[in-house]
Amino acid sequence: MKWRLTLRFLVVTGCLWLLVTTVQADSLAEKARLQIGKTTSYDPAYRKLAYPGGDVPLETGVCSDVVVRAFRGLGIDLQKEVHEDMVQAFDQYPHKWGLKQPDPNIDHRRVLNLMTFFQRKGWSVPRSKQAADFQAGDVVAWNLGGGVTHIGIVSDHPSAAGTPLVIHNIGRGAQEEDVLFTYEIIGHYRPLRKS
Repeated sequence: MKWRLTLRFLVVTGCLWLLVTTVQADSLAEKARLQIGKTTSYDPAYRKLAYPGGDVPLETGVCSDVVVRAFRGLGIDLQKEVHEDMVQAFDQYPHKWGLKQPDPNIDHRRVLNLMTFFQRKGWSVPRSKQAADFQAGDVVAWNLGGGVTHIGIVSDHPSAAGTPLVIHNIGRGAQEEDVLFTYEIIGHYRPLRKS
């Protein structure tokens, strides 16, 4: 009898955890959506940023800034989190840019670094070409070709065909668009879940 009661408690606890995770993930999509109409341009220029909590001007940025700002809306500073992880495990991160040490001005603004950080957090989920495998608040990374990567957040709004929209900045500021399967998916992450 005790075993059954314990099992029921664990199932209820698991359901509550799933509910909390879903609410947080939906909130991540909502925080990303708040940037639409405010972030209206794209600017990949290197800038000296405050640390922690540094950001480029809200009206501009790159695809990764959409993700960083959405997380900050939930009280998670990816600038700080990525920097601290890179200090601890610099050899685990890409060295594509020739850096000899972490740089809190730019590291969190690079797609490959965010992918590595999310992977290290245990947030990776299998890549898929099925719309049903994506949830609001998932983070997706793409290969645009020619060595160019891109990242965005899955919306809680679907297209007319039922494919989840994506909130991202691919050059025209923050937009909510039907682009989930337009490019090759190279990373799929479900943040805010226990690793």
